[in-house]
Amino acid sequence: MTPNEIRDTKYERRNRYRRLRASPTLRNLVRETTLTPDDLIQPFFVVEGSNKKEPIASMPGIFRYSPDLLLKAVAAYRKAGGQACLLFGIPNKKDNAASQAYAAAGVVPKAIRQIKKEFPDLLVATDVCLCAYMTHGHCGVVKGGVIDNDLSLPLLARMALAHAAAGADIVAPSDMMDFRVGRIRAGLDKNKFTGVAILSYAVKYASAYYGPFREAADSRPNFGDRKTYQMDPANQREALKEAEQDVTEGADIVMVKPALAYLDVVALLRRRLNVPVAAYNVSGEYSMVKAAAAKNWVDEKAVVLETLTSIKRAGAKIIVSYHAQDALRWLK
Repeated sequence: MTPNEIRDTKYERRNRYRRLRASPTLRNLVRETTLTPDDLIQPFFVVEGSNKKEPIASMPGIFRYSPDLLLKAVAAYRKAGGQACLLFGIPNKKDNAASQAYAAAGVVPKAIRQIKKEFPDLLVATDVCLCAYMTHGHCGVVKGGVIDNDLSLPLLARMALAHAAAGADIVAPSDMMDFRVGRIRAGLDKNKFTGVAILSYAVKYASAYYGPFREAADSRPNFGDRKTYQMDPANQREALKEAEQDVTEGADIVMVKPALAYLDVVALLRRRLNVPVAAYNVSGEYSMVKAAAAKNWVDEKAVVLETLTSIKRAGAKIIVSYHAQDALRWLK
């Protein structure tokens, strides 16, 4: 045996990486990233009325619920182990002032009150954005054909305040108007809601992955697009600037949306910020898995758990996902 052969043999004996993959117990013991129920938030869509459970064609398994049937859906989620939800409202009437967004008797405040009465320990977060409440479908006030940032801020603050007054634990502004976190924080504090946290959609890209959501929330813009206020998918450094600004203004948690195409951004924020980082596994990401699973092209359970684990591995402590309730069942 030559000296090189001896060296190669010793090296091969010493470095057997497969030793730590030999059994499920050993793999679990050395696993670097573990997905848990504590990581997950399930979104719910709420409509006005009663006895309504409306399927969303592009999001199989996801529905729009009236508040009474929402309680049954939340009960099933709680039974599966769910601990936190995110509410989106779809009003009956829209106008150019988004008046139903901040109405005390609006669909989301009503749902919050009912959920908190039945499930007081469930953490309730609410989406704060005007798009589903505006006739034009944009996330802010339109003036002269332009989305006016500063005119939108008071409405967003009023919307967050209405949710807090109804009992929301977290308000989550997703509109991407500049300085809305500071305005919301000031409004909450002034009205003695200092304990309500802000989860900011700090880094929300102008993404093609939102298509099914816009059907679900009836929030597709009637003109133009959202590229003047949502981020350019080509930019990463800008994401840090956006997130740092929101933390400065009072955000308790910052979120990246979408998740899968932006795991590098999630990892960047995790390294650079000292607040928890969330990621939104959005409707398009959900629907693609559902469509492939329906044709038996992928193993849905395996793909979903791998996807959610990858988001956590990138640095997200909180994952908003339409797969959350199924994932909770599979994690058991």
